[in-house]
Amino acid sequence: MFDVGGLRFRLMILLLCLLSIPVLAQRPQYGKMSPLLRQLARSSSPIPYLPSSILHLPSSLSPHPSSLFHRPSSVCAFVKVGDNGEEVLREHGCKVLARIGQVCIADIPVRQLGALSLDARILRMEARQGNCLLTDQMATHLNALPVYAGENLPQAFTGKGVVVGVMDVGFDLTHPNFYSADTTQYRIRKFWDMVTQDTVGSGLYVGRDYEGRENLLALGHSRDGLDMTHGTYTTGIAAGSGVGSPYRGMAPEADLCLVANAVTDDIVYIDSADYYKYTFATDALGFKYLFDYAKSVGKPCVASFSEGASQDFRGYDQLYYEMLDSLVGPGRILVAAAGNNGAVKSWFRKPVGEVSAGTFISKSGSDMMLTFKSSLDFQLRFVTYSHANDTLLVRTSDVLSQEDSLLTAVLNLDDYQLSVTTEAYPSCYDASEMCYDVTLRTTGDIGARRPLSVEVVGRDADVEFFRVNGNLYTSTLNPSLNAGESVCCIHSPSSAPCVISVGSTSYRDSIQNMRGEWKKYWLGNGGVWAPFSSVGPTFDGRIKPDVMAPGNNIISSFSSFYMEAHPDASDLTWDLDRYEFNGRSYAWVSSSGTSASCPAVAGAIALWLQAKPDLTPQEVKDVLSRTCRHYDESLSYPNNIYGYGEIDVYRGLLYILGVDRIPEVAKRHTSARIHYADGQLHVSFEQPVSSSVQLNLYTMSGRLAHTATIKAGQTSQSLSLGSLPAGIYAVQLDGPSSVKGSTLIRK
Repeated sequence: MFDVGGLRFRLMILLLCLLSIPVLAQRPQYGKMSPLLRQLARSSSPIPYLPSSILHLPSSLSPHPSSLFHRPSSVCAFVKVGDNGEEVLREHGCKVLARIGQVCIADIPVRQLGALSLDARILRMEARQGNCLLTDQMATHLNALPVYAGENLPQAFTGKGVVVGVMDVGFDLTHPNFYSADTTQYRIRKFWDMVTQDTVGSGLYVGRDYEGRENLLALGHSRDGLDMTHGTYTTGIAAGSGVGSPYRGMAPEADLCLVANAVTDDIVYIDSADYYKYTFATDALGFKYLFDYAKSVGKPCVASFSEGASQDFRGYDQLYYEMLDSLVGPGRILVAAAGNNGAVKSWFRKPVGEVSAGTFISKSGSDMMLTFKSSLDFQLRFVTYSHANDTLLVRTSDVLSQEDSLLTAVLNLDDYQLSVTTEAYPSCYDASEMCYDVTLRTTGDIGARRPLSVEVVGRDADVEFFRVNGNLYTSTLNPSLNAGESVCCIHSPSSAPCVISVGSTSYRDSIQNMRGEWKKYWLGNGGVWAPFSSVGPTFDGRIKPDVMAPGNNIISSFSSFYMEAHPDASDLTWDLDRYEFNGRSYAWVSSSGTSASCPAVAGAIALWLQAKPDLTPQEVKDVLSRTCRHYDESLSYPNNIYGYGEIDVYRGLLYILGVDRIPEVAKRHTSARIHYADGQLHVSFEQPVSSSVQLNLYTMSGRLAHTATIKAGQTSQSLSLGSLPAGIYAVQLDGPSSVKGSTLIRK
């Protein structure tokens, strides 16, 4: 008898097999995606999104356990497209948020990542998270004399007519430092809070923006402003008015445009369903917002960014850098902090001919990440030390032989387990070199229960090691394992070619706080490199940082809302001064890090933009190369410690204006206080001058326009300039060395 049921069964199996053929052929092209997007595309289960650092947050800020896992619905990503690529994005339900050239920023449904990767018109997709604040935590709570206190900048340039943009966290929008010096003018023009839940009627991708004095003061602070104060601090350095104090920022009359973005510490404020909407692509939207506002009011803009994340070889940041390169240009400058890993061993090399090189490693927490790079095969030897040493050997040839170039090796002992997962991939900078990301997992903290070492083995291979996290150290258990240098630790996006990367120098070591206590944080003086300041080169071999600025023991604004929410916080015991304004209590506090240096350079560039509104990033670097101070003249500049050197704001202005070509005008700024007001030039000295002072006034073309003599013993003098036309003039003082120099005034 004919078996109809059996035939149907066989036909069904055949049909399923046929259907599976195109499905198997349509495997997503993961090579087009950055690692985060590959992870999202591959995952069909809830993904934990909180990093281990969240475990160290105060219990009041910890999210509810039910929010620790979620199914992501969409992700904000960079997408490089070919012809009609934007149409492809829309066909797959994506929302194109911005496009410059071939690079789009788009909100992509996670379920569409695989399908998009299969379309030839989609060339690459990137997303990344993990920005951290770049304040040096060793000195966060130490007071010291501010390098910028009473900075005697030329009266002609104050940032007026320039927009200083700051993307950061923890903004106090009511702070008097963001008013004019006489508090009659409020200088914050616009503010985008990316993490606020007040989104009704907002046309922005995340959060909403606020404009106008009344609306901004009514808002009071960014959503994270009760628990953070970083943005209040950095904005004050860039453009604070000082409000009657000596703690004036570099561009005290600049307009302010602010963006509160998301960093790792902001996770508690973000709905789990929206977590992947906050990526570096979202940060790029923030930079665009700052520059777009400046364009809308016809003013140049410098943006300051005191955040960052580590570099990588996977290509996380290729499209990010392309987008940033498109955003900056004439009158649009981006400045970013270099990072605070200068004192951390981050790199070593095992050259060809050496059998091995290695180090001991440790980390608080049970997981640690390392990266190795080489064009040839080598071995990794991990040794745990106890009454008997145990070894785990990983061969890169074995890793490469795996289907997904992913290999996990495990060392099991009675009371201890070491798991080593190694993933191989070609370097995004040189495909002939293979990179190996190694994730270590142990029982308890890395290296705590049993000391642990890692060693690169292979005489024929040139191998480089790059620290991702954790610590490198030496031990008497094996003194030969002493590899490690504090280099190659510049943060991204400071590492981008188009971004001005800023490191820190050191001057002050101590201060007497408002309770009469002396606090010290000794990092050197005279403008020496601050040991926390990250150094280059970048992972692709370029020199960074570009420039240095004072970064330790810098005093600036502090959030009044943080003060109210955390009255017993330890950082509040290190305030230098407190004062009242409009019924609220405010403070000046000290902190350190490239977070402080970055806005100082941004504020300096604001003055340069006032002098030359179409200044480009490359022209900024040219100014730096010609005018920076060199702490160590035995070094060649630029270099991977100091870049071009420490910024000299005044010499930069002289160079931009061409005044440095007037031989009679000194490149050194005078210590005398000189300003023009009410038709007169006012000159004052800290103490009576010991001999007569010759004052000469020059036009920008070098013509002598006015001359006068100030007699010995005088502390001040006013001179009438009523007959001179309006314009910028160079004032040269010749006399005692204590006052000799020049400045610029605007009549």
